[in-house]
Amino acid sequence: MTFATDLSKMSPMIYTLYGFAIFFFVFWCGKWGVHLIAIFYAKWRLHQKPNQLPSETPYPGVSILKPLMGVDLHLFSNLETFFTMNYPLYELLFCVEDESDPAVMLVNKLMEKYPNVQARLFTGGFNVGVNPKINNMQPGFKEAQYDLILISDSGIRMKEDTLMDMVSYMKDDVAIVHQMPFTCDREGFAATLEKIYFGTAQARIYLAAAFLGVNCHTGMSTLIKKPLIDEVGGLQAFSCYLAEDFFLAKSLRERGWRMCISSQPAWQNSGQCNISTFQARLTRWAKLRTAMVPQTIFLEPMSECMLLGGCAAWAVSFLFDWDPIVFYLVHILVWFLLDWLLLTIVQNSSLPFNKFDFVVGWLFRELSSPYIFLQALWDPAIRWRGRTFKLRWGGIAEELKPKVKV
Repeated sequence: MTFATDLSKMSPMIYTLYGFAIFFFVFWCGKWGVHLIAIFYAKWRLHQKPNQLPSETPYPGVSILKPLMGVDLHLFSNLETFFTMNYPLYELLFCVEDESDPAVMLVNKLMEKYPNVQARLFTGGFNVGVNPKINNMQPGFKEAQYDLILISDSGIRMKEDTLMDMVSYMKDDVAIVHQMPFTCDREGFAATLEKIYFGTAQARIYLAAAFLGVNCHTGMSTLIKKPLIDEVGGLQAFSCYLAEDFFLAKSLRERGWRMCISSQPAWQNSGQCNISTFQARLTRWAKLRTAMVPQTIFLEPMSECMLLGGCAAWAVSFLFDWDPIVFYLVHILVWFLLDWLLLTIVQNSSLPFNKFDFVVGWLFRELSSPYIFLQALWDPAIRWRGRTFKLRWGGIAEELKPKVKV
């Protein structure tokens, strides 16, 4: 049956099939638009030389919140990069929930090594809500002395000019400057898989959303105007959520403020790098997205290469009588090539793996994504930092206490 079929002779079932076919084809075309937007925006925005402020303009002070829990192989070197940044006025506020945490010893060593850097350590946290990260950061947030707050996860590694770059994008009408998640070069298949995911699937939607003004904010490395948080009650106003970064950005956008990404990606450099940990992380994020934005239950799997290609292949076969197998293979090939191009732009240097490793990692990521998403739907409970949480629709979280055996 072709698109030229006499519509007056079609049964209701055929009408329905035509509706699905047209939807799949239009959605497929839209996804290519997302690809192209991400590639061109990445080429234009990422890895620019930081803009220097005019010599007569003083640089604003920045309070950097570093919530820590436990240590890993790279924690010391990651934290040290915050002591050696090329920025004239900032303070480091390390927050550790448990004073016996081994991270305390590392922080003390670094403060002794760099006595000229403003740095303070806070232990114990405040219990202001269900979100353990906010509870941990609360003492440091209360004591921050500057109007700009940089919230930075423990696994982030900074370049000397990263803070300068982020501050340069903080204009009068901008409330948040955030970094696009990416990863440092590391060895092993798990590291390859992480870099492929953050440089293709994640980068594609992140860059396109940033260009279109859609809330894509992740809180792993984000610069925020503190007075705007204080206006709504401080960080504790968002402590009922696990995805506090999303709802913080949502609150600011609803008040008319803009947000933008910096030109440098967030260089994640966690010492723990294995496939199971990475997939558990993706599963947790999928659970958060489906609770916060329920329509992602349908849209997210439809945005994946393999499933979308299959639906589009059926659609063009039904509408235009094209060969679905040839169409599907060409779809996968072009998607693969555009992902490779986007990854090279985001990396901005030679990749730490060869093309064969990319093929294997890309196929593994694409084929495993439906399993990760179904796993998130099957078991919606979120396990994070040794605790278990349940999310209600809308993103509000409650902690599930372990049952006490009698």
